[in-house]
Amino acid sequence: MELEAVKSSYARWAPVYDKTFGIITGSGRRAAVGFINRQKNCHGVLEVGVGTGLALPHYHEELNVTGVDFSTDMLDKARSKVEKQGLKHVKALRQMDARELDFPDNCFDAVAAMHIVSVVPEPERVMAEMARVCKPGGKIVITNHFAKEDGAMAVVEKMSAPFANLLGWHSDFAMDTVLQQPNLKLVEKRPLPPVNMMTFLVLEKIQTN
Repeated sequence: MELEAVKSSYARWAPVYDKTFGIITGSGRRAAVGFINRQKNCHGVLEVGVGTGLALPHYHEELNVTGVDFSTDMLDKARSKVEKQGLKHVKALRQMDARELDFPDNCFDAVAAMHIVSVVPEPERVMAEMARVCKPGGKIVITNHFAKEDGAMAVVEKMSAPFANLLGWHSDFAMDTVLQQPNLKLVEKRPLPPVNMMTFLVLEKIQTN
């Protein structure tokens, strides 16, 4: 997807996101945040594509959470949640292109990307950046819809693919796109409701020479 298409799409979705996609993606957020909350020696967390901040209230209070998003409309909603709910564990919300994360190498214990890898331009670059800022031994947690290989849903996904810029996501996004980083190994994969539409992935950063 083109960057301007992402920007305009999420400007349209921001006012209604929580009551539309926010409901559909709820199980993914619960799975991702629950996993991060259970990790030992996990302190610094980066949420890439924080959106309207739907996940922010659910992180443990002892965590230090940073959220980034390209959409200023989404970030305005997230900042409002943080202020109204007094979410002191949220240390920063920053406007940023996920292809060029403005953080040093190896600085987060966990990185979450919930329902954004099929939205961003150049998802391979985004995965490389998430791997770069994650500490060795740290986890990258992804929830997303990935293309089906066969069946009726696969047909629908292929038919919807040309409308990616209008919809705001790629309906035929292949899982292999996020599994190409040589310093990331897949440690967990499972389907999520509703009707196994979404997938939960955990990748661990390994030390490379």
